[in-house]
Amino acid sequence: MLLTITYHGTDAPDLGYLLHKNPERPQTLDINFGKAHVFYPEVSPDRCTAALLLDIDPLDLTRGKEGSKNAGLFDYVNDRPYVCSSFMSTAISKVYGTAMSGRCEKRQALADTALDLCAKLTMLPCRGDTSWLERVFGPLGYRTEFTTKTLDEAYPEWGQSRYVNLSLHGTVRLRDLLRHLYVLIPVFDSRKHYWIGDAEVDKLISHGEGWLENHPDKEFITRRYFNKLTRYTRLALDRLDNGEGGAEETTEEPIAAEFFNISIPEFAVNMAEPFVPLNTQRLAAVLSALKESGAQSVIDLGCGEGNLLQLLLKEKSFLKIAGTDVSASVLERAAEKLKIDQLSETQKSRLTLFQSSITYRDKRFADYDAAAAVEVIEHLDENRLGAFAAVIFGEAAPRTIVITTVNREYNQNYPGLVNGRFRHGDHRFEWTRVEFRAWAEKTASRYGYDLRLEEIGDRDEQFGAPTQMGVFSKCS
Repeated sequence: MLLTITYHGTDAPDLGYLLHKNPERPQTLDINFGKAHVFYPEVSPDRCTAALLLDIDPLDLTRGKEGSKNAGLFDYVNDRPYVCSSFMSTAISKVYGTAMSGRCEKRQALADTALDLCAKLTMLPCRGDTSWLERVFGPLGYRTEFTTKTLDEAYPEWGQSRYVNLSLHGTVRLRDLLRHLYVLIPVFDSRKHYWIGDAEVDKLISHGEGWLENHPDKEFITRRYFNKLTRYTRLALDRLDNGEGGAEETTEEPIAAEFFNISIPEFAVNMAEPFVPLNTQRLAAVLSALKESGAQSVIDLGCGEGNLLQLLLKEKSFLKIAGTDVSASVLERAAEKLKIDQLSETQKSRLTLFQSSITYRDKRFADYDAAAAVEVIEHLDENRLGAFAAVIFGEAAPRTIVITTVNREYNQNYPGLVNGRFRHGDHRFEWTRVEFRAWAEKTASRYGYDLRLEEIGDRDEQFGAPTQMGVFSKCS
């Protein structure tokens, strides 16, 4: 992701003083989610451009950094390393923090002067109506220009990309431009990578001071800044309406705890609501349902690389645990991840791994109190779901069956998933909440199970949560 700021004017290279970055010396700064490169692609007496380029490792986001005890920040299907998002806002505060404060000992008069500036943002998410670009930036004195591209020239019916390359031209103080970008980039992306808590209200009030309280669309900006979290939106709007100032400005931004070698309680001092990766939430919900069922034996259907099995092994109440998958190579990776060869004899006796297909009868599926299929059914052809139900609900018939699957409606919140695209290339279908409920109720009724439906993950007011879960309990 790339941000450039261009200053047109006399002694334009003085932009380097304002940003506290020497035009003659490119810099690379380590930040907690990657590297930030600062360089000047053009320097002349009347025009100077500073570039901030972020290099984020996508594997760090999905798997977590080496040595981290937690999972990554996002699912594998994500656009985070490539688009202008809250990562850029964080980098602005880290790299240009002093400039944001308006301090410049060597050129203070220039820092206090409105300058002819142009900021260009590459790949800014703009879901919905692009007229919001003008509605948000126009009242702040910017002339907006943007370009976008057809998703695929071979399929023009797919429409335009949801990302734009945005140019903002205006006569503003540099500190104001940086503050506007800091606040408004997440507004268009609406998917922050770090924890949101009461301290985030202080930051919005501080960086929005002098412009946000009078903005005609301050409610839209505030709501999107907080990812539609009503509590924080209301707190911030109340303070804006009452003219309350923010906390003292800081150049430090909260980053997800995965990137620090610190404990959660220590980090939570300043952040009230921790960011928890969706997969972590999903597995926790499944584990909770299994424990609540009172099961002493559990089989993980489509166990993959063993993420749920790891959690089950940590629970002493599960005396018998099995994992099965159709892929032999995946089972080998699960065995490596679970470090079976290093387990004690007691632990080894609890665990069984075997290859099988969940759409064919297999006597090894039987004699378990509970079964779990975590993000599995969407990998089956829909016409094979009847066979799956017959095998698991009819033949194996454990007392409890826990199934999670994608909520297709929530895909609207993933900019890369447009025009019916699925979250994973191997998905054969993805259901809406109504479709999953219909299948689950029909299956429960046919095989004599009670049904409880739950949602997992951050809930969107319109589209629900990203994952839906059905807990099936055998009728007495």
